[in-house]
Amino acid sequence: MISRHLTAFATLLCALVLLGACSPRVQEFRPDLMAPIIESGNFVTEDGRKLPLRIWPAKGKENAVMLALHGFNMYSNYFDEPAVWWAGHGITTYSYDQRGFGASPQARIWGGSAAMAADARAILDLIAKRHPDRPLYVLGESMGAAVAVLAMSELPANEVAGVILVAPGLWGGKSMHPMLRFSLWLSTHVMPWNTDTGSGFRRRATDNIPMLRALGRDKLVIRHTRIDAVYGVTQLMGRAYDAAPDLKQPTLVLYGKRDEIVPAGPVHDTVRRLPTAPSFALYPEGWHMLLRDLQAEVVWRDIAAWIQDHDAPLPSGTLQDR
Repeated sequence: MISRHLTAFATLLCALVLLGACSPRVQEFRPDLMAPIIESGNFVTEDGRKLPLRIWPAKGKENAVMLALHGFNMYSNYFDEPAVWWAGHGITTYSYDQRGFGASPQARIWGGSAAMAADARAILDLIAKRHPDRPLYVLGESMGAAVAVLAMSELPANEVAGVILVAPGLWGGKSMHPMLRFSLWLSTHVMPWNTDTGSGFRRRATDNIPMLRALGRDKLVIRHTRIDAVYGVTQLMGRAYDAAPDLKQPTLVLYGKRDEIVPAGPVHDTVRRLPTAPSFALYPEGWHMLLRDLQAEVVWRDIAAWIQDHDAPLPSGTLQDR
């Protein structure tokens, strides 16, 4: 009997040692090493990371400036089409490759929730100084929406003119089923280096198939995702979900009824938990990639209209009762 107990204890001890040896990788973040700057096509962070930066200046009179935060496995160029359209309507757009994505250092290694939120706050301050007389907006798409919520929840209401959450990735933490959380935690601590394409889920992200194929050919779009990066993004989404009640800025939430990536439940729950009722648009023909769907221009136009007047009806007529 004692021998069996000792064997079981030894097995458990070995398992714990193995789990400790297989902890998920997260990029190191050393804040306050330097003053963040924008230089020669890069946003240089407070710990010296050079994150590729793209800027689409407004054509003609500049009416507003927007920071756009991309989604999981994407990078800043994802916003090229909408940003070009917004530029033609007086909106300057900034977007950078977030830590772990695109051409940023250590691509494919999770950047860390705190670091990603700190990056967003730092570049917002730089953008505000570059455009002191223009209203400043933050747009987050999918994972980028979680970064936006986490970053903005720590800023006063008057720091930005508004926050735009597109297909917000706030499905994590308490909003995720406990068994799913545990299975992801286990996979991350057993084989954090393992990768997955997500094809087994058989979920559609958009109805714009040519655009999706083009993304598949883009070498900067991550297709084989480390499990620990998936774990990291769920941790980020959970933190953002918890931080939602502290989001003080005027907010526009956009969601597609055909979204098969982010469940509707956590999105609607987040909308209810915001301290002030946001403007909420539900697109009957919209998918997860609202900004790149076949009807994307409808969404671009709604965003431009809301920036111009938060209280006016959206051109699409999709604004829901608050």
